Amino acid sequence: MNIDSFLGVMGWMSVFVSLLLAFFLLTVKTQNKSANRLFVAYLLLFAIDNSGIFINEAFVKDHLNLEFFRWASCALILPAFYLYIISVCFTDFRLKTKHLIHAIPFIIINAVFILRIYFLNDVDKMQFYNHRSEMPEFYGFQLMLGMQIVLYSIGVFWVLKKYREIYQENYTNPKTSIFKWLFQISIVLFILYYLSIAKNFIRYTDFNLLWIWANVVMQFLALVVTCWFVLKALNYPELFRGIDSKLQLARDIVPEENENTIEIKENKNEVITAQISTLKQYMTEKEPFLHPSLTIQELSNQIDIPVRDLSVLINHHMDQHFFDFVNEYRIQKAMSILKNPLKRDLTVLEILYEVGFNSKSSFNTSFKKYTNLTPTAYRNAS
Repeated sequence: MNIDSFLGVMGWMSVFVSLLLAFFLLTVKTQNKSANRLFVAYLLLFAIDNSGIFINEAFVKDHLNLEFFRWASCALILPAFYLYIISVCFTDFRLKTKHLIHAIPFIIINAVFILRIYFLNDVDKMQFYNHRSEMPEFYGFQLMLGMQIVLYSIGVFWVLKKYREIYQENYTNPKTSIFKWLFQISIVLFILYYLSIAKNFIRYTDFNLLWIWANVVMQFLALVVTCWFVLKALNYPELFRGIDSKLQLARDIVPEENENTIEIKENKNEVITAQISTLKQYMTEKEPFLHPSLTIQELSNQIDIPVRDLSVLINHHMDQHFFDFVNEYRIQKAMSILKNPLKRDLTVLEILYEVGFNSKSSFNTSFKKYTNLTPTAYRNAS
């Protein structure tokens, strides 16, 4: 089997796996359908792009406009992925007319192709296709895709940063699989895309053998990543739970609070001290942290402190994320259970569920953060 045939086989496999996952996402039951559909759009666009590896040369010659349009569709891949990331992170995300701005590069590329390529005769089209690496339109096309990779990589990681900050300040569910999944997939994909930029530089050099092997490596990595997507989707169906993007971070609220209360600072400090005391007493006596999915909104309702004030109180005045604040009480509760000789028969797994955790790895990580010991080691030392 020669290299071209090997590339073709990997290309077919990658496209097949992408379409299989797309079919799964369209048929699986989920509350966040928009996220699934956007990921399906990404997978389909990825499959269309990847099909260029094995498309028959004779088919291309008979359908050159279709081939040029396939090139242009590459400009929609990263916008689909970016919108997918947002839709998974934030449950209140809805596709709106304003999101059509992400299609501007696709429209520009097609506009150029309409003016310069689509209406040429077959001979001129074939000449353009055969010498595309020397054409200014192709240079511009590659440059635009490269700029997309840079801009969307910045955009994706900014969204993930915002998601993590909002999550830590407003939620306590220790399962962080959503963030880890999105962060992992983003890292892996953008590594591939930046490698593709490097590969495209090789296209314009005299290292033909290196260009061929760069294509082999990239196609192999694309196949591995696509298979990884499938395994993740099958093993972690909970990866489609988001948060409310309209929640404010404490640092965005504090400046407003400072401006409005500068003249009554002493009284405000007394109120804050009283609120902190009330909050700590409520956490100790009522133990709301035992609920594994406690949010700052729910605690606000229980303790009768406005959610904005409670967010500033914990995240700013107590200098803790809500996530860490609640987990500290859970760990203290777990420590008391582990030290209790009457509860020696309880396993660590039973204890972590009892105190509000629902993940053993998260419980162990948090416990070691506060005690420098594992739960088992702490029990043995007690």
